[in-house]
Amino acid sequence: MIRAAILTLSDKGSRGEREDKSGEVIRNMLAGIDATITTYEVIPDEKDLITKKLLEFADRADLIVTTGGTGVGPRDVTPEATRAVIEKELPGFSEAMRMEGLKHTPRAMGSRAIAGIYRQTLIINLPGSPKGVAENLAVVLPVIPHTIGLIKGQVSDCAKDREKHA
Repeated sequence: MIRAAILTLSDKGSRGEREDKSGEVIRNMLAGIDATITTYEVIPDEKDLITKKLLEFADRADLIVTTGGTGVGPRDVTPEATRAVIEKELPGFSEAMRMEGLKHTPRAMGSRAIAGIYRQTLIINLPGSPKGVAENLAVVLPVIPHTIGLIKGQVSDCAKDREKHA
């Protein structure tokens, strides 16, 4: 069982001015890999607060999925907050998500979403729109359980595992 946390970054959402539909998309999609949501929060786009929450959530989760704050606007600071926390970046996740996004809109080029590892927790940034969340998460969802297994040292032979899925 994967323990997952959802962190929505939205100034309006944190003030109750916008419903968090992206967080609900994440919740529904993570159910497909038998993830249990242990923590969920909506906070403003504040780098120090995001960093604090990522560190706090990592104590209770194998996976943290963020939504929002990945663009190029002045308040979009999720990638910077995530980089301040992670110990290893996973550029393949980000590249795959952007490539999938480009199939749907050229605006995906503006995404600065990243993914990485802090201790034994996988952290993935997603865009703020429900459609962008669904497209991006769909492309990485199949590899999340395997990646978490590797992070936790539960997968010992990737070559044999790869043969099973070939």
